[in-house]
Amino acid sequence: MPKLSTSFRRDVLRLVSGTAGAQSLTIMASPLLTRLFDVNDFGLLAVYSSLLAIIGVVASLRYEMAIPLPESEQDAVNLVAVCLFLVSFTAVLSLVYVLLLGGVTSAMLGVPGLAKFLWLLPVGALLNGYYTVFNYYCARGKRFDVVAKTRWMQALVSIAIQLGTFKLGAAALLLGQVSSKSAGVLKLARTALKQSAFSSISAYGMLALAQRYRRFPLFSTGEGLANAASLQLPPLMFAAFFGPSAAGVYSLAMRILQMPMTLIGSAIGQVFFAHAAEARRSGTLGGLVMQLHTRLASIGLPPALVLIFSGPELFALVFGEEWRLAGICARWLAPWLYLVFVSSPMSTLFSVLERQERGLAFQAVLLFVRCGAIASGAWIGDFLLTVRLFAGFSALCWACFIIWLGRAAGISAIRMLQPTLPALLAATTCSSPLIALYVTGSVSQFNVLAGAVLSVVLIAAHYYKMHIRENTI
Repeated sequence: MPKLSTSFRRDVLRLVSGTAGAQSLTIMASPLLTRLFDVNDFGLLAVYSSLLAIIGVVASLRYEMAIPLPESEQDAVNLVAVCLFLVSFTAVLSLVYVLLLGGVTSAMLGVPGLAKFLWLLPVGALLNGYYTVFNYYCARGKRFDVVAKTRWMQALVSIAIQLGTFKLGAAALLLGQVSSKSAGVLKLARTALKQSAFSSISAYGMLALAQRYRRFPLFSTGEGLANAASLQLPPLMFAAFFGPSAAGVYSLAMRILQMPMTLIGSAIGQVFFAHAAEARRSGTLGGLVMQLHTRLASIGLPPALVLIFSGPELFALVFGEEWRLAGICARWLAPWLYLVFVSSPMSTLFSVLERQERGLAFQAVLLFVRCGAIASGAWIGDFLLTVRLFAGFSALCWACFIIWLGRAAGISAIRMLQPTLPALLAATTCSSPLIALYVTGSVSQFNVLAGAVLSVVLIAAHYYKMHIRENTI
């Protein structure tokens, strides 16, 4: 198996170690939250989160993605200043929009109860935007230990507020999410502003850097907006077509499935972006992409296969029987999210190569396909069929994207597909207790849960073997 560099693995470990604890807190709190708040409350949270995520993409016109690229620290801090100015301006615009059209927007989305909470949207846009900007600046300096600490702070603040104010209903969920961003942004901002280079910020420098990296707002903003829309429109469309409870069910499934992606995938993606710029200059970018792809396939496929077999029973046990439908959704979403896990950390490759138009083209196609799938399912009137169509077509698009990423890095399609077979064999071995249950017809909640536990043990052994191999090659 290809071996990633020591510095790359060290940076990933720093970020993952802090994020793992934060995600553990979130996972432990989730069963309690699903019993304190009903499906409609989570539906409101899903709609609010989707709106916030879409605004977050355009908040700084994607200039934040250029922060790790300049060789000069003076150029980097001027880019930071550009981003902070744009985030502030976007927050003001979102406030005006909420004041004028907040009620109309909530009614159109089928969640009129959200209107009284939409004042939190500009607040969230400001805090989330600042966090993202300083996060990229810390990634530039490889200060991943600081970023990891903010993940702890975010989880603690969010859970404390949501549990402490649960009697407020959906408002508690929204307040917890917004407040968590402020806990992280202050820590990152203090770390960044200690750098002496910030004294060199000037209007001329900001304009010059905005011009130098104009391809980011021209192409990456469209790419990011299409990506955010393809991810965030589903809960909005589910709420509009099937009601807020459908959005809540879908969002819980996505929230649980995306936790390992947030823990590992986003951490690797952030480190990859910081290292890829150096790899491009040294001519080793193709090797880095292939090594990372091989490792991600080995990590991601075993738990995805386990979830396919045991999703409904696990969700019913952990979150309550009323959330079994979310487990059924998770079963169908798992293959697509595995492909996202494998490819998404490397999706910044087009930005590193400054070929953002390619990323924009993919995200535009993905958005069109996903919206078409949901609209088709909604026309038929079957929620689960809509989820299946959405997940299936999304998986097909991301499979093609993996091949396209390889070609951009100079890797053939056959080589990019090679890591899938050994990963599938390992996943099948790890899932063998569950597969045996379905083959023998011994499927029951107790048996499936026992099989899932055994499969998790096998997955842990598989990861340990990977770790030993990595350190002996």
